[in-house]
Amino acid sequence: MTKYEELAKMLFEFSYRDAMLDVPFKPRAYQLASESIEALKDEVEVAWRKGGIKALKDLPGIGQSIAEKIDEFFRTGKIKEYEKMHKDFPVDIWGLSRIEGLGPKHIADLYRYLKVKNLEGLEWALEKHKVSTIPRWGEKSEAKLARGLELMQRASGRRLLGEILPLAEEIIAKLKKVKGVKRVAVAGSIRRRQETVGDIDLLATTSDPNRVMDAFVDLPFVESIHERGKTRSSVRLKIGIDCDLRVIPDQVYGATLQYFTGDKRHNVLLREYALSKGYTLSEYGLFRRSHGARSAKPKLIVCKTEEEIYKKLGMDTPPPEIRVGADEIEAAQKHKLPDLIPYGSVHGDLQVQTNWTDGDSSIEEMAKATKAAGLDYMAVTDHTKALAFIDGLDERRLAKQGKEIDRINKNLKGFTILKGTECDIHKDGSLDLSDAALAKLDWVGVSIHSSFNLSRTEQTKRIVKALSNPNVDCFFHPTCRLIGKREPIDYDFDEILAVAKKNHVALEIDCYPDRSDLNDSHVRAAVKAGVMLVIDTDAHAPEHFRFIPLGEAIARRGWASKKDILNTKPLKQLLVYLAKKHQR
Repeated sequence: MTKYEELAKMLFEFSYRDAMLDVPFKPRAYQLASESIEALKDEVEVAWRKGGIKALKDLPGIGQSIAEKIDEFFRTGKIKEYEKMHKDFPVDIWGLSRIEGLGPKHIADLYRYLKVKNLEGLEWALEKHKVSTIPRWGEKSEAKLARGLELMQRASGRRLLGEILPLAEEIIAKLKKVKGVKRVAVAGSIRRRQETVGDIDLLATTSDPNRVMDAFVDLPFVESIHERGKTRSSVRLKIGIDCDLRVIPDQVYGATLQYFTGDKRHNVLLREYALSKGYTLSEYGLFRRSHGARSAKPKLIVCKTEEEIYKKLGMDTPPPEIRVGADEIEAAQKHKLPDLIPYGSVHGDLQVQTNWTDGDSSIEEMAKATKAAGLDYMAVTDHTKALAFIDGLDERRLAKQGKEIDRINKNLKGFTILKGTECDIHKDGSLDLSDAALAKLDWVGVSIHSSFNLSRTEQTKRIVKALSNPNVDCFFHPTCRLIGKREPIDYDFDEILAVAKKNHVALEIDCYPDRSDLNDSHVRAAVKAGVMLVIDTDAHAPEHFRFIPLGEAIARRGWASKKDILNTKPLKQLLVYLAKKHQR
């Protein structure tokens, strides 16, 4: 665990402690500080070294008290208050909190009544059916907790793409600077931009294999070395996953990159197709099979790029994101691959939270960060009053926020803030704000934050009613899933697509890493149904705008083109589209 990860963990546990004790305001402050440190990483220590506590307070989400704790951590390697907390309450808060729905009070109950201190203790308590004996819990709570533990365990060993991709890119950047290195590329699930990854696979060509292998195993991210070879080395990174580097000859670079990019089914189908064309294909290259003597060796066809491999087979090159062994092989053969949305196509972010509710920065700060990320507009979509625990907005405060947005817009150049909302959908499908209030907004997103376990029929009926409201423009994070924590809610997706199309309601691709919602299969279904999509970060802090490419990757995996994504439109075109929608 890195320094910043350890520090973020400590602050997160402080937030749970104060929540258990019903301390007002502090839990949210610690949580925001923890999230800020996770995003800023080593920048926190750099700031501390330059200016101590004063510089720390200038960082987002860091106040005086928390800055003092961070200062103590960097000076001494520990926080005395944290050590005392664990002496008084010897529980693995961090580990247990990874289970969806297991909040501070639940963890306190588990320790108070069953002395559960960690995941092993929880497994024992569930196996012995002790959890249902806790006051106010019961069998349903026990079953729900068991399911949450199973989900978390199923996801363990894999990490979110948004967490690993920046590290992989940093490693590649360092290796490219090594003398003699010609090309370095990431392969595997990272190159396909899958939502979770198990390890990092790298390929390189170089005139000096020993030099690049030495540089690789000596990277500052490396915790231990599994193997150091002439053509392949494998290490364990400090972040907790493995990373492999293969050095290959130039003439087989294309074949090797192709082999280690496509998933197993894609590669099997492609090899079978190559055989039908008189070739053999493997990680070692593309070979023309001899039709003469049996002893004649197949002839290597030099393919320095993937494109040459697919071209030799008479195919177009499928983008890495769709190499999953579905119908991309046939589409490539028939030259009918989709024109996928290019990275960098999104013009604006249409789901942004601020410190009016549960974001950690002001409207103006979020606007500046959005602009710095290369976008032209954003919609402020703070939560509504049903989420009272984060001070959700009612109609009065929403109107007040609108005036603040008008004030800020007057001083902005080349950027526009839209007035919006993330309006909660009640259990019965009604919305958390009045139609009169919603009609005054530029952008209305709706979402579900409660009653996740309704029956399929009830959940479908609930969403149909919400999306039928003429003020609604978008359905945010439509399946409500959290990867490894919460399964998608159950409803008739085809029916919702039909309702969304009828009412011109877009569905969101929420690219916050642990949501990735919609997923690629849902995106493809939406594209086929002719339902518009939007790509949003669900940003709660300035650093979250870096997630936009993750959403574009989901869209690409779902075969979406630029025309399928509403916020690839410049602002004027978006406003014209919305005006026409509301005139219908």
